[in-house]
Amino acid sequence: MKIKQFSPKQKRIMCWWGPNSPDHGYDAIICDGAVRSGKTLCMGLSFVCWATAFFQGQQFALCGKSVVSLRRNLVQELLPVLEELGFCCRERRSENLLLIRKGGRENRFYLMGGKDEGSAAFIQGVTLAGVLLDEVALMPRSFVEQALARCSVRGARFWFNCNPDGPNHWFYNEWILKKEKHNALYLHLTMDDNPSLTEQIRRRYRNSYSGTFYRRFVLGEWTAAKGLVYDFFDPARDVQGAPEGELEDYVISVDYGTANPCSFGLWGLRDGVWFRVEEYYYASRRTGVQLTDREYVDALRRLAGSHSIRCVVADPSAASFIAALRQAGYWVIKADNDVLSGIRTTADLLKQGRIVICEGCVDCLREIGLYRWNEENTGRDAPKKENDHAMDDMRYFAATVAAPRWDGGEGLFCSVPRNPSFHLG
Repeated sequence: MKIKQFSPKQKRIMCWWGPNSPDHGYDAIICDGAVRSGKTLCMGLSFVCWATAFFQGQQFALCGKSVVSLRRNLVQELLPVLEELGFCCRERRSENLLLIRKGGRENRFYLMGGKDEGSAAFIQGVTLAGVLLDEVALMPRSFVEQALARCSVRGARFWFNCNPDGPNHWFYNEWILKKEKHNALYLHLTMDDNPSLTEQIRRRYRNSYSGTFYRRFVLGEWTAAKGLVYDFFDPARDVQGAPEGELEDYVISVDYGTANPCSFGLWGLRDGVWFRVEEYYYASRRTGVQLTDREYVDALRRLAGSHSIRCVVADPSAASFIAALRQAGYWVIKADNDVLSGIRTTADLLKQGRIVICEGCVDCLREIGLYRWNEENTGRDAPKKENDHAMDDMRYFAATVAAPRWDGGEGLFCSVPRNPSFHLG
């Protein structure tokens, strides 16, 4: 990988810690802004160069929401560049450890994930000379503060980067608005700060988002989520008739409910596009009758019809219904239930036309026109818990089946046999 050019802000990220830099007196750096602004790679390069310039035999932490996302977003792009610059990099994957050496100095860089409140326990006890927190806005405060508390070596510094979230986010209020208190250098980047992007690529990213996500990921604003979740969706333009004939693959997505509505979507694949061709939606409060798991299995079987169902993607909390489906012979995958990430993925796939809602799916189309953000001051983004059952089953499908895999390899869905004889509808 050849680096041809850095923008002025990227150069400032690279050199802020140098003894001749006007920024060298800061204890931390915060970089936020648009997607594809080049902040992640520049932060990683700068962090390793700083560590190597000032330390020998010390321990550092590279932190992401998960170790998998950290490898995807930072490590796999960073290591080839470091090697081109003359660094010797050895990875011990079983230990989540990078050993990086240059000029007779070697330091240890641990890869750590901060996905939830329990993650703070994994970083306790280690002594660090510095920490880089990639996508810090996605990490719980307890993990971030524990990571900072471990940096007790003299000369330790903190490195943060993220895409914006809501204006009530703890990191925005505690670190960005109080950057002077923390003696932190704050740099805001846009896609124009990344000279490696062509105008065609910039235009593609601008067209990939709308509403809240456009303001956050393209404009780089810390803005509140408000209005319709899928505000770009136009039924007159985006709804299609179901394709004729048998499709290449079939999957059913499930949002399970007893007192709340239960929603199933039947998805069929043709030429790289997943069509929601039919659905089942049952609201017990509307009918006054609650159905059993066995009755829901029968309803799913009727939805499947004569099609061979590759798998059922189910609400991971629906333990009893998952057991009933497996007993009935269906291959069941527990859905990825990261709500915000799933909504972003669903929106992206809808805008690209890679998932399509067909005109017969009336409850899904009804909900998509009503599904809204909760605009109360809760301190975190969340959709309203109403008109969300078909929206949840669509999100499960998009995040677990239709989303492209970052490594180009086989994801969980791809590992399901295409035609196992025991799960025919």
